[in-house]
Amino acid sequence: MTRISNAVTLLGAGTQGSRLAYMWSRLGRPVYIVDKDSNQLSQASSSIEELRRKESSPSEHGPIIELIAADLDKALHESWLVIECVPEDLDCKRSIIKQLDNQADPDIIIASNSSSYSITEVCDGLEFRADDRFVNLHSFWPPETRVLEIMGTDKTRPDIIPRLMDESREHGFQPFHVRKASTGYIFNRIWAAIKRETLMVLEEGIATPEEVDQMYKAVLQTPKGPCEQMDVAGLDVILAIEEHYAEVRSGIPDGPRKYLREIVDRGHLGVKTGTGFF
Repeated sequence: MTRISNAVTLLGAGTQGSRLAYMWSRLGRPVYIVDKDSNQLSQASSSIEELRRKESSPSEHGPIIELIAADLDKALHESWLVIECVPEDLDCKRSIIKQLDNQADPDIIIASNSSSYSITEVCDGLEFRADDRFVNLHSFWPPETRVLEIMGTDKTRPDIIPRLMDESREHGFQPFHVRKASTGYIFNRIWAAIKRETLMVLEEGIATPEEVDQMYKAVLQTPKGPCEQMDVAGLDVILAIEEHYAEVRSGIPDGPRKYLREIVDRGHLGVKTGTGFF
């Protein structure tokens, strides 16, 4: 088999994994998408095809190669970059990062798409073959929102960040370099304050989700309010992120998390379950 040195591997075929596979295949280069669930791989393939059909100016996409987790070695052998897109569970991410370090050649960049855990936190206390190639590549909702936050560690090789900035920009992202270690990166630290105050307003009975979103959109002239945005992200994901912020920062009120936990415990997770704030 001919070595394809410009491939990207996505580990995890969920919503973010499939959307990132779409983005990284936009220049005609191959993308491997790997998951332990064959049904999830099929769903990802359908999602990617739907994104391609919606393009106003169709481009020459690279092939999407679906592999079960047992075939990860094959994908890594052909890739310059591997991105984990597994759920927001620290133990799971630590296990995956350790596995990738064991299996991937030392020159392959290993990235985490985590929305709340810095790559420094994920790597803390682990022993690696090559500890100079780890980064966060935090994406939002591509391709609609193309912002990509890139954050390394104090050991990341100096050539890696510039390469990722250039490559991601060429693939249609709008990359930003997070220059120092930051839980929540740049945008999510600002967004966290908006979420938290929104949840406090709701928990205190000051306004309804409908009223909060109507006012927010009217004042800022944005298409979505904070409650709808949380529904889209998944209320379980929002809760996990808030729990993590509370672990690493002092002074965060527990009311918003308690309120959100009650909603999640009822199985109301937002768009993914059909019921959330809306």
